[in-house]
Amino acid sequence: MPTPRDTPYSAFNYLVNLGDGTEGDVQGGFSEVSGLNAEVTVAEYRNGNATTNYVSKLPAIHKSGDVTLKRGVIGHNNLYIWLDGVRTGNLEEAKRSVFVKLKAENPANEEAVVTWKLVNAMPIKWTGPTLTAKGGSDVAMEELVLSVEHIEQF
Repeated sequence: MPTPRDTPYSAFNYLVNLGDGTEGDVQGGFSEVSGLNAEVTVAEYRNGNATTNYVSKLPAIHKSGDVTLKRGVIGHNNLYIWLDGVRTGNLEEAKRSVFVKLKAENPANEEAVVTWKLVNAMPIKWTGPTLTAKGGSDVAMEELVLSVEHIEQF
């Protein structure tokens, strides 16, 4: 476990493991991971004979937001195949544990500083690149949105 420090870690050195058994086989790094969040909803309750004139708030259901992964198009279709598995109803293989590992700035340090586990993640939206003939130097990007049941941090 890394030692806590006074300065925050940078957000540019991370790895994403899609839970498909290819962690050691790099199939294009993601340039952006966004939407890591968890929320606890609140149920408001008040007894009719309560002596106070306000509601009590109790923790209710908790949920995690959708996580978006973006990467440059590199010729691998593993993201699209994963989405296709969901569309064909193969949910046993489609739901995976995805790991996002934040690493220290030193590239020689292989130890993860923080790891987020996206429990039962499955793709719900794939977006291909925007193609234009304007002679730009933009990179062709693809985007995958994952529906996540629960996020664990360790």
